Amino acid sequence: MTTSSYAILALLDLRPWTGYELTHQAQRSLRYAWPKSERLLYSEPKKLVTLGYATTHQEATGNRSSNVYEITDSGRRALTEWTGSRTRPPRFEIEALLRLLFADHGSIDDLRRTLDELEADIGEQHDAIAELMASYLDDGHPFPQRTHLSVLFATFQIEMFTSIERWIDFARTEIDQWPATEDLGMTERTAALIGLLADGESAVSISPTTPS
Repeated sequence: MTTSSYAILALLDLRPWTGYELTHQAQRSLRYAWPKSERLLYSEPKKLVTLGYATTHQEATGNRSSNVYEITDSGRRALTEWTGSRTRPPRFEIEALLRLLFADHGSIDDLRRTLDELEADIGEQHDAIAELMASYLDDGHPFPQRTHLSVLFATFQIEMFTSIERWIDFARTEIDQWPATEDLGMTERTAALIGLLADGESAVSISPTTPS
C-alpha cells in the first residue's frame, strides 16, 4: 500500500465510484496535496480489490458498462490504521526552484521568465482554490459533513500560494540587482540574507537597498 492507495481508499469510503469518477475526483480534490498521474490513479482501485480492501462490480451506463468500486470492512480498518500511523516527511517539487538553483547556466532573462511562469501557475492554482471556496458558499460542499476539513486544507493552500507570490516579488527585486546570474558569490547583500536565514527568520522582508 502506498500513500496513493490510501488516498483512493479514503475516496471510496465516501461512496462507490467508477474508475473514471475516481480519477476525476482525485484530480479535483487531491491534486494540490498529492498530484499523481491518471494512469496511476486508474491502477490503484484494482490493487485495492486484489488486497481485499475494495470490491468491484459492473453497472450499465448508457451503451457501456463501467466498473464500480466499493470499500470493504477490511478497507475501512486499513484506512483507520493509516490515519493513525506516522506521516511521511513533506516533499516539494517545483521545477522553477530547480531552475533557480542552476540559473548560472542561463541568463537573467531566463531566470525572469522562470519566475513569470511560476507566478502564472501559482496564480492559476490560487484562483482555483478561491473559486472552489466560493462554490461552497453558493452551492454547498459535495460532502457537507466534510466541509470543515476541506476548508482547513484550503487555508494551507491559500497561505502557501500567498507566500510563494510574495517570494516571487522578493526574488525579482533581488535579481534586478544582479549584473548576471554567475560568479557573484558572497556579497554584502548575500551575507545579510544569510544572517537572517541562519537565525531561522524570513529574509523576504529585508530591504533590497543593502549594498552588493
